[in-house]
Amino acid sequence: MNIPLKINKYSLNTIGETYFLNIRFLLIVCVVAGNLLEPLIQQSIAAHHLFVWIFSFHMPLFVLVTGYFARFNLHGPAGSQMLRHIALQYVLFQSIYSVLDYTIFRVPHITHSFFAPYLLLWFLAGHIVWRLLLISLRMFTFKQQLIVSLVLGLSVGLLPVDGVWLALSRTLIYFPFFIVGYHLHVDKIISFFQHYRRSIAIGSIAFMILFFDLNLPLVIGWFYGNQTFVQLGVNSETGMLYRLCMYMLQCVASIGFLALVPIGAHYITELGRRTLYVFLLHGLLVRAIETTGILHRFNTPLEIVILLVFAILVAVLLAQPQVKHWTSRLVEPSIPQPLYSMIHYVQRHTLFQKQS
Repeated sequence: MNIPLKINKYSLNTIGETYFLNIRFLLIVCVVAGNLLEPLIQQSIAAHHLFVWIFSFHMPLFVLVTGYFARFNLHGPAGSQMLRHIALQYVLFQSIYSVLDYTIFRVPHITHSFFAPYLLLWFLAGHIVWRLLLISLRMFTFKQQLIVSLVLGLSVGLLPVDGVWLALSRTLIYFPFFIVGYHLHVDKIISFFQHYRRSIAIGSIAFMILFFDLNLPLVIGWFYGNQTFVQLGVNSETGMLYRLCMYMLQCVASIGFLALVPIGAHYITELGRRTLYVFLLHGLLVRAIETTGILHRFNTPLEIVILLVFAILVAVLLAQPQVKHWTSRLVEPSIPQPLYSMIHYVQRHTLFQKQS
């Protein structure tokens, strides 16, 4: 049975959780699809356009959704426990992916270091920083936090360091979306999409078609968000202007995607509770497939559609409860008791105490 869409104080949290779980699963499908399409963007126009479309919204929205769910466990013991678990996941999977890449995958231009997150693992490193930054800005109003985050996002490209180190570039570029997600009013956004869903979806699709039709000479690195202005080949003023334009493009594309997401309970709602498993495990499958070279045989529109269907199947299968049962000790490892005792003082640190 679908959750009723009439919003009241008793159903608001349930409706919000349902809607954002739906968003989260559809986004993880896009993540899987994007990683499968990436090797083809130089040889297939269809793959390139789909890849750019996905990258115009999937990371901003994923960060926004992460910010939304962070409101429930940002402060206090729950907040410090979450930070420990994210850090442990990062260390564990950074080790796994690095060893496999060094021995099997051999992805070009990869730096093997705990200070250079392996591909998609930048999100875990970023998640830690977003939480710490938001806690440090807790005395500021939402508008002040947003202004600070935008200044950081616009200016990070000026730093004279490679953007991949500590995932600093992506982390600061996407920080504004984390802020927005944390403060988002669920009732307002759901009411907004209930009234204007169709017109927003049509308008966003038309905008993206126009964007692709203009064939702007935009370097794909702007969508990755992991490069400095120097690496992107622009000066400081042009770089900040381009980044501001990217923010506007991402907002339009994100709103258009949100208009397509079902608000009420759906089959995908429960799958949305286990997207962490899809996120951390699908990369192993994608890299294994890529080493066979089979992905480069996909060129025609029909073959691209087949690849998208495969991405959906991968996301659905990895989000099954059986996968969680088999891999929970790997994906959600418990912290060893000696280590837990050593860092238990963090729970009492004022940084994690919610201000009254």
